[in-house]
Formats: sequence, C-alpha cells, structure tokens
Amino acid sequence: RGSTMSLYRNSAWFLKGLTEFTKGAYLSESKNFVEKDLETSVAGRSFMITGANSGIGKATAMAIAKKAGTIHMVCRNKDKAEEARAEIVKESGNKEIYVHILDLTETKKVWEFAESFKKKYKTLNVLINNAGCMMTKREENDEGLEKSFASNSLAVYILIKSLIPLLEKSPEPRVITVSSGGMLVQKLRTGNLQSQRGRYDGTMVYAQNKRQQVVMTEQFAKAHPNIHFSVMHPGWVDTPTIANAMPDFHSSMKERLRTPEQGADTVVWLAVSEAAVKNPSGRFFQDRQMVSAHLPLAWTHSSQLEDQKFMSVMEDLAKSFQPH
Repeated sequence: RGSTMSLYRNSAWFLKGLTEFTKGAYLSESKNFVEKDLETSVAGRSFMITGANSGIGKATAMAIAKKAGTIHMVCRNKDKAEEARAEIVKESGNKEIYVHILDLTETKKVWEFAESFKKKYKTLNVLINNAGCMMTKREENDEGLEKSFASNSLAVYILIKSLIPLLEKSPEPRVITVSSGGMLVQKLRTGNLQSQRGRYDGTMVYAQNKRQQVVMTEQFAKAHPNIHFSVMHPGWVDTPTIANAMPDFHSSMKERLRTPEQGADTVVWLAVSEAAVKNPSGRFFQDRQMVSAHLPLAWTHSSQLEDQKFMSVMEDLAKSFQPH
C-alpha cells in the first residue's frame, strides 16, 4: 500500500503543481492581488531573514529594504552575503542592512547566535525562516545530526524558540517559514528524524522537513497567540537550491519556473501587509491565499498526539545543544 500511496501522492502533487506552482499560475493568480496591501512603509521595523544572500531570501530582503525595513541577513557565506548586502543597499538606498554569518547546520552555533542576538538588539518584529538545505547524500554535522534535518527543522525550531521573548516584546510580531509544496507528499514521521533507516532520498527528506515546518508552525501558533505565525509555499522557483539538488527537474521545467521575486511575493505580503494578519495564525499560504496543507485523499494528516510528540522530541533535542 505504501508504494501505491506514494505514487498517487507524487502524481497528484505533480498535476497540482503544473496548474498551481508555475510561473503561469502566478501570473494568473496575481491578477487578484490587492496592490495596496504592499503599499506600506515598515520603517523602524526589523526583519531577520535566513538564507538572504540568494534566491527567495534575497528577493525578500530587497523588497522589504525598499519599504525602509531594517534587515538582518543571516547567511552562511560571508563573501556572498556582503556582495548581496552591497547590492541591496545600492538598489534600495537603505543602509540599515546587517549581515550575520551563521551555518544553520551547526546546531550549537544556531543557539549561540540567537542568544547573542537577543542581548544585542532590543526588538525583532519579523522572523523569516527561508534558508533551505537539500542534500544529495546523507551527511552528519559535528554534533552527529543529519544535515538536512539540522538545518531545515531543528535550526528553525531553535531560532523560533530562542527569539520568541524578543518577538513578544516587539510590536506586531510575525514568524514566517518558507516551506515547499513538496511537503504535500509527506505525512509527519517522528520515528526517523535523522534518516538513519532506509535508502536516503534527499528530495523526500527535504519534503519531510518541510512537513515538519508546517506542524511546528501550527503548534507554535497555539502556544503563542500574540505572535502571528504562517508557513507558505513559494511555488516552483528558479533558485540555486533547486538547480543544484534537482538538475533534471530544473532543466525540464526551466521555462515554467517562477522568478525569485515571484516566489518571494507571498513572503513579503505575509511579512508587511495588514491584510495577512487578518488571517488566523498557524496556517499555510500560497499566492497570498490560505490553502490546505494536505492533498485530497492523500492521508497526510497526523493526529494531535503525533504533533505534540514531535514537538516534545524537538524540544528535548534542542535543549541538549543549548549553551549553559
């Protein structure tokens, strides 16, 4: 049954993608966008964006910088980050752009970064978890954690957990996580978080991590009602992550992929618009609309009990790397 189900899920997902995730779909959906939603200045508000030096993260940083927001770019590569920062400053005329160097696969470092950020800065209005890591083979970090999980799931959990007190004392706090439509083919599985069992399939591990982000968002939203949480799918976007990890998909779909700016549109909308926070917290978005986080008949729902178990596993794991 497992293989039939996954074949059904993958086919249903691909067909949905062809109609909803492409550049054409974006152009058609964007006809319904309310332009004045984004006609806003966010001067005085600060935005932390992970993976802000390329792809969707960079396009998001650029768009918010143009609205006078203070940007904290959290990036792995110093040279690429500084280059992107210079470009953003030049094009936006906004100098309030700060670079922080952090490799999200290094779990202890993520804690240390978040804790020191809290000491140094008085406010953080919006956290945007955008960085994505897709591995072609199973690799572990120095702490013995599988890298894709460490970066896509545990780092996101730690950043949210550590920064919640700072977000809660800032005006209109929001947390946005850039997930992926790929998560629609995955049901939450807490039993194999490190991908130790079975064959390692990097795209499926990534999709599982992205499902974990959806569950985290739902659960954090329940626990912290004064922060607006959301998770979103940017569509199929032409980014370095996709080009490197899925070369066949990338080359065959090249003409249909969205630009990073199109992929970033809903992230920016969720981060700055008044309209976005009129929606309930903890929900999944695509093209500025709240949509289901499940494919019809795909059996990807997990129980409340499973979700809570996942969160307590994450909490214990995160705590074990917390600096004392």
